[in-house]
Amino acid sequence: MLDTHEFIHLDEADLDGLAVTATEVIGALETLFRRQDESRAWAVPKSAFQLPDGRYLMATLAAADDPPLVAVKSLVLNPRNAARGLRQINALVTLLDSDTGLPVAVIDGGWITAIRTAGLSALAARHLANPESTRMALIGCGVQALSHLKIFSSLFPLREIRAFGRGAENRDALCEVAEGMGLRAIRSAAGRDAMEGAELIVTSVTLTTDVPPFLDARGLARGSFTAVTDYMAPWRKETASAFDRVVVDDVAHETASDHPLIDPERINGDLRTLLRGEIADGYAPAIRTAFVFRGPAIADLALAGLVYRKAKATSVGRPIQSRRKRPTQPS
Repeated sequence: MLDTHEFIHLDEADLDGLAVTATEVIGALETLFRRQDESRAWAVPKSAFQLPDGRYLMATLAAADDPPLVAVKSLVLNPRNAARGLRQINALVTLLDSDTGLPVAVIDGGWITAIRTAGLSALAARHLANPESTRMALIGCGVQALSHLKIFSSLFPLREIRAFGRGAENRDALCEVAEGMGLRAIRSAAGRDAMEGAELIVTSVTLTTDVPPFLDARGLARGSFTAVTDYMAPWRKETASAFDRVVVDDVAHETASDHPLIDPERINGDLRTLLRGEIADGYAPAIRTAFVFRGPAIADLALAGLVYRKAKATSVGRPIQSRRKRPTQPS
């Protein structure tokens, strides 16, 4: 005898059609971080390694009992994909029921990565950035820049973006999107030009060994908020002391890493301590703030759980049937 179990597949078009809002994204992240703080959700540090040919491979694992889900994300970043007409980053998230272990969804991981990363930056910025910020610098003009532009524009009264990236095509496409949103878009000739006077800065430079660090944190404006999504790759390490306040996603995971992103002595706390009110909250005009993060597994679970619930509520996604032999009953 066979048992039949059904789960759903959500591709990028399905996920876009769910029209997930910034409020929903930030709310889902806050909820899971608080549950993790209460030992009601769990995650382990991501596993990652880079191959000699430049490929970056990564996996995350997180679980909760409310919602009762396990999320596993597998990701491959390959800079050579661009020449193949493919995205540099491709990923998949699988969701299991955390009680039975049965699969409930298979979800496009590229979409999850883009939205959860921008959501993490937005969560930190909502607590630490100038709420009246009008100028945003985007260093790196790919998927992450676009997702950050969209979510930040819903939180701040943006009027202008400055974009700098190695590929003119991506930079121009990003600027066209910004202009379509009614923003002034400046195509900057250098990273320092984009950062000059900006109140919000996002760096999302693709990991590569071909380009040496080129950003100097001493060029950031006082009172600025910087979201560093790219493992500090474009930042000159000797200038990181110019950040007056540094928040990471998870202090325990960061300080335990063999390859810390920033000097542990410079870390003021993480997202959980921020949500507990243990970090000086709010905008400080004299302080340069940096949110330096790897992308915690709990955030993948938060976003995957959010879109799964929305998809089930609206009958979005394609059902997949799984058949397996019924277990033998004990005599």
